[in-house]
Amino acid sequence: MGPIGVKAHLEPFLPGHLMLDGSHLQGPVSAAPFGSASILPIPYMYLRMTGGEGQRLATEVAILSANYIATRLKGHFPVLFKNDKGRVAHECIIDARHLKDSCGVTVEDIAKRLIDYGFHAPTMSFPVPGTLMIEPTESESKVELDRFCDAMIAIRSEIWEVEGGRFRIEDSPLRHAPHTVLDLLQDPWKRQYSRTEGVLPGGTSAPDKYWAPVGRVDNPHGDRNLICSCPPVRN
Repeated sequence: MGPIGVKAHLEPFLPGHLMLDGSHLQGPVSAAPFGSASILPIPYMYLRMTGGEGQRLATEVAILSANYIATRLKGHFPVLFKNDKGRVAHECIIDARHLKDSCGVTVEDIAKRLIDYGFHAPTMSFPVPGTLMIEPTESESKVELDRFCDAMIAIRSEIWEVEGGRFRIEDSPLRHAPHTVLDLLQDPWKRQYSRTEGVLPGGTSAPDKYWAPVGRVDNPHGDRNLICSCPPVRN
């Protein structure tokens, strides 16, 4: 994270550190005033181990992987920031903004549904609100890239079902994702899709199933309201 600028009237509220400015009213956000000492040694050792040739290969593979994803998904989701040859850089940015207008599906619905497929969601709504920024590194195999693309294509099929009227978005697996074990054990099952559609979507493998520990939470409420789950402190 680089420097973050604020206007002058916010300066008194910036975090400080006793080692640097003992008169500062606000406390530190890190015990180390200049950040973590491991920030530089880790990339330094990576560069030393890979060398110039390895760095070039890693960059080429990362860019190739991003373009592979963009090519596989371009018939299902719009891809932003392509050059005149239709290529992207090391980031493949999938645009989901039109889906909110057409059927109410949000980028958060897609991100949460990816958890049911065993994926942590890519960067959401950056650098463009309502998008997913996918950055495959050089360490991802083609098998894993295909598994991710298959999941995104399956999610697009679920969106088509919302667009086609099978579900309202509020009743769809997308809005209820991610699904937990407790969801599966509901009795009676009150949702408009089957248990299998909810917890094993798009041909996911039952033995390799990732179970989310919690279901959907209200993110804006959590951002705007202080919620402390700590046990009470007693003398």
